[in-house]
Amino acid sequence: MKTIREFEERLHKEIATGAIAGFTHLYAGQESIAVGVCENLTNDDYITSTHRGHGHCIAKGCDVIGMMKELYGRADGLCKGKGGSMHVADMDVGMLGANGIVGGGPPLATGAALAAKLDGKGEVAVSFGGDGSCNQGPVFEAMNIAAILKLPSIYVYENNRYSEHTHSSYVIASESIASRVEGFGIHTVKANGFDFFEVHEVMKELIAKAREGNGPCAVEFETTRFYGHFEGDPQNYRAPTELEDDRENNDCLKIFRSKVSEAGLLADEDLDNIDNEVLALIDDAVEQAQNSPAPTPDDVTTDVYVSY
Repeated sequence: MKTIREFEERLHKEIATGAIAGFTHLYAGQESIAVGVCENLTNDDYITSTHRGHGHCIAKGCDVIGMMKELYGRADGLCKGKGGSMHVADMDVGMLGANGIVGGGPPLATGAALAAKLDGKGEVAVSFGGDGSCNQGPVFEAMNIAAILKLPSIYVYENNRYSEHTHSSYVIASESIASRVEGFGIHTVKANGFDFFEVHEVMKELIAKAREGNGPCAVEFETTRFYGHFEGDPQNYRAPTELEDDRENNDCLKIFRSKVSEAGLLADEDLDNIDNEVLALIDDAVEQAQNSPAPTPDDVTTDVYVSY
């Protein structure tokens, strides 16, 4: 969680220098969901992500330095500089890709779940989506076919309150995302996305159900994002003290530190050491990214077509 947070906080600074091109959507504030979900998965399981995908990538095991190089558009980035922020992927760890299309991930994850069912090895496919994605037609179609075929897919909705700049209460007519998903005959729960331990336990149960052949599951996690929809978003749609209140009372890293300290699981010194290691990693990632080579014109046509 700390790695994701510092990766995003550093990007916030680097983007302001103009060194990183393209739209970027930061995941800071939602780390407990990505990590709580992916800690229950293996490299053989699949995930699909969103435009706000850095946290999912890191939690699934994507190389942090390779990701930073990718965002800088470098030739030795995770996708050779061709993916950028919204299209990071790493098939070796089951990360099928971030996606610039809202609601683009669930259909892909559903296809991966069908492949997993046919393979019969017990893999599952998880799709991450925001509250905005729950209004997309392809998402409905994906969940419906998953329910019909009893696929091992889990649909994770991160309700951070805002579909771009509009509060979810204004654009979701049903009582909740969870109640809507239940209409497809899918086992669905609603949970606290600010608490890593609750996320981890909820996902442990849902993923086990999917692995055992009980069909798809879904969860709606309440959460928040600490930055705008995109970098540069003035966030005039938020209440004056909303961000300050969230950072003070709904920071999943603060909640994690408090819980493990009170339970005697980790000392403050242990957590401080982790913090220092992470900061060193991010510094190294930025330095390597800044000094890595850019793609050449000859690279334009590579990795575009697949030869069968």
